Amino acid sequence: MSLGSKIAWDDTVLPFQLDRSDIRGRVVRLDGVLDAVLAQHSYPLAVERLVAEAALLTALIGPTIKLRWKLSVQVRGDGPARLVATDFYAPETEGDAGRIRAYASFDAERLETEADPFQQIGKGYFAILIDQGPGTTPYSGLTPIAGRSLADCAQTYFAQSEQLPTRFALSFDKVDGHWRAGGVMLQKMPGVPPRMLEEGPSGDAGLLAPADLLADEDELEAWSRANILLETVMPEELIGPEIQPTQMLVRLFHEEAPRVFDPQRVQFGCTCSADRVRQSLSIYSQKDIAHMTTEAGVVTADCQFCGAHYEFDPRTLGFEAEEAPGDRA
Repeated sequence: MSLGSKIAWDDTVLPFQLDRSDIRGRVVRLDGVLDAVLAQHSYPLAVERLVAEAALLTALIGPTIKLRWKLSVQVRGDGPARLVATDFYAPETEGDAGRIRAYASFDAERLETEADPFQQIGKGYFAILIDQGPGTTPYSGLTPIAGRSLADCAQTYFAQSEQLPTRFALSFDKVDGHWRAGGVMLQKMPGVPPRMLEEGPSGDAGLLAPADLLADEDELEAWSRANILLETVMPEELIGPEIQPTQMLVRLFHEEAPRVFDPQRVQFGCTCSADRVRQSLSIYSQKDIAHMTTEAGVVTADCQFCGAHYEFDPRTLGFEAEEAPGDRA
């Protein structure tokens, strides 16, 4: 499918609620967005798949929060896939699209291209960071890398840090040279005091099962039923394009009384600018800036997310900077 033949559900996040189970959720489709994110780089397929999974999780999690600015997901490990970083920016005004960007850092010499991408992370942590903008204190929470996927890590994060039972089903693949990706997020609606168990689920030492957080047997039964139904989802339902998200929800959860809300558009977007780069360099002295200056007499910076290239007159940088014209991006 070419980017020119996008369907209505491509690059959208659809909120829904299962009224009979007191469960909320999101359905996401990332197609042109994921193409745009990965087109900024030349990653091996294993790294592309990690970025795709992280971007899906970010698109599902970001709109669940009353976000005024930015939610970030960071995955850091000691393996060849050292870092995966994604950002979701809330719409600036009602009706605008949310923006997503992502990048990865990896050791090409150590990367095993045929191995499971998740295993390339090694030991490390999965973190969610929420920044509501100027004048606020950013929030961050993390959980160790564990399980079999980034989705497993995200589920554990919500169980341990937020005490909210959460489940993800994701699918992503490259079709005819373009990425198609989709996913579903289920989450128990907050408000009921959780019941905590002393031990985590069998087979995953140190992890806390979402079901361990439910208040009573009715809550547990409803959550288990929704999870069993979600396990029947097929990849072609998640990534489309023939099957619409609303059709998938009816097929999966018709007995749970699914109710959908207005979808939100998402697009690739980067917030880098010359002013932001200049601000990040304002902590350095002129001596430090001199060490960063190239033989051509300029200081350069490249955005890791979108590849934008910036050049500055060193006299305008650092906390001792003098005003000087001529900077260009």
